[in-house]
Amino acid sequence: MGWPEGYERRVLAEIDSTNAEAARLAPTLSGPTWILALHQTAARGRRGRPWAMPAGNFAATLVMRPTETPEVVALRSFVAALALHEAFVMATGRTEGLSLKWPNDVLLNGGKVAGILLESLGVRQGVQHLAIGIGVNLERAPTAQEVEPGAVPPVSLMSATGVAIAPEAFLDILAECYARIELMFVTYGFAPVREAWLQRAARLGETVTARTGTTEVTGVFETVDATGHLVLTTPKGRERIAAADVFF
Repeated sequence: MGWPEGYERRVLAEIDSTNAEAARLAPTLSGPTWILALHQTAARGRRGRPWAMPAGNFAATLVMRPTETPEVVALRSFVAALALHEAFVMATGRTEGLSLKWPNDVLLNGGKVAGILLESLGVRQGVQHLAIGIGVNLERAPTAQEVEPGAVPPVSLMSATGVAIAPEAFLDILAECYARIELMFVTYGFAPVREAWLQRAARLGETVTARTGTTEVTGVFETVDATGHLVLTTPKGRERIAAADVFF
């Protein structure tokens, strides 16, 4: 696959975190740029949680200057998830076992193989820059002691499929997939992205539990609405949830 036109890339041997590096570099970049690190010393996931990164795994951030409102910019988590799904299909030649977990995880055979972290940078009048951090268990999954209690058990691409791929090679595939879906998003809006995401959604039509720091809602996963909210059917009616951790 060729590198997508208009995107830059930087490959680093070691960094604290690719999202942190994106924040430092954002004001100097002339266009969307992928930052790949072969080793991270202070990787993090959602809500500031540590992200375990065994050697041989993938850690990259795409930093860009979006033009939409913050609500629309946030929908790029779905763009990134679809791009990851396509990249896994291209890397392995298989679709079975792959699914997307709201709001921003990719599952393989029921285990978490990848996660996405969006961070807005330089927010003043709208989002000045957006960092889309992506971590993938290519070679080895973190141990149970390296993930938080109750989390979806991690799995690696190698252990689940037997496919070995270097981080640089996976970035080539992912960058091309992302560029294609990003073009669809900016051209046609969220609707086709949403439809494609729902076709790959984990546990759609099944009972799930959405937890925030203070609340817990259990219901049937009905859909994701036009704003990216999780919609659950509960005994009290339909609940729209903007942000939460989902448990099966």
